[in-house]
Amino acid sequence: MFFTFVVMLGGNPIGDRFGFRYWNNPGSFQEYYKTGDLGRWLGFLACLIQASFTIAGPDYVSMAAGETVNPRRELPRAYNGVFYRLTTFFVLGTLCIGILVPYDDPTLKNAFENDLPGAAASPYVVAMDRLKISVLPHIVNAMVLGAAFSAGNSYVYCASRSLYGLALDGKAPRVFTKCTKSGVPIYCVGIVLVIALLAFLQVSNSASIVLQWFVNLVTASQLINFAVVSFTYTRFRKACMAQGISRESLPYRSRGQPYVAYIATVCTAVMAFVGGYEVFLPGNWDIPTFFFSYTMIGVFPVLYFGWKIIHRTKVRKPEEVDLVTGLAEVEEYTRNYVHVPSKNPFGRFLDFVFG
Repeated sequence: MFFTFVVMLGGNPIGDRFGFRYWNNPGSFQEYYKTGDLGRWLGFLACLIQASFTIAGPDYVSMAAGETVNPRRELPRAYNGVFYRLTTFFVLGTLCIGILVPYDDPTLKNAFENDLPGAAASPYVVAMDRLKISVLPHIVNAMVLGAAFSAGNSYVYCASRSLYGLALDGKAPRVFTKCTKSGVPIYCVGIVLVIALLAFLQVSNSASIVLQWFVNLVTASQLINFAVVSFTYTRFRKACMAQGISRESLPYRSRGQPYVAYIATVCTAVMAFVGGYEVFLPGNWDIPTFFFSYTMIGVFPVLYFGWKIIHRTKVRKPEEVDLVTGLAEVEEYTRNYVHVPSKNPFGRFLDFVFG
């Protein structure tokens, strides 16, 4: 963002003070499939569908609760940190991209059309090349590599812990409960790493199509997951109200509830249905794309109702929901926990900002 601010005001080797030029020529919205307002809306929708793949992340924070020293104190800080980071890097980062590069840049279009690897499709690298900036593109490449490693590390952790939790609940083979002496679910990590090898499909143009199918499948799964999480919160809130548990007693309280949860439930559910809408446009019908975009929408109710029927479970009323099992132990641990302030200045700054 600092880079964008500097170069847009002329701080670049060619002295081009371009400002918001590309918002006027060729424009801030590209037409997609159709012309006019409908085409611009479809272009925005296409970007929104791609962005929905990144919806996973905030919910991953809660997965670390079982391995956090003092979750009732640390997790609220983490939630606040995630919110501000997403707002800063995703929203403002998108704004910067629109400022730096026009959507019809030939280098950028070629990178996407030919599935060029690495940071070749990065708008920042394209902008640096346009402005004759050297060295920085290599730094961006290194940052992209670091970000990919960080994301991979996060996904391996979350996926392996999810599989481990399913195994403990009897919803996955018991072999996945096997842990090392240090507590690492070794078989869970192993199977996740094997699945991660699918990423090598990207090295081939033809195989990258298969990878895109998996991306569509995962995106739909994440959207459904987020919709379920949001809906579950609304039921949790009703259970608290029915059992006389004050919201003020909770260690973390987000703003705008329950309306934000309702909005999130509806929006994510709608996005799951429109994620593969392009196959319904004239001349775009593709059976594999259709199935990989909408399979999870059909699988989800089958799994849900199948579990209900086979195990004869029922939907509990708000006053019947168990909100107290294990709570006494957590509260006792929290009361006896002694917080040691950070000696690092940066750590103290984070304590001040995020509580």
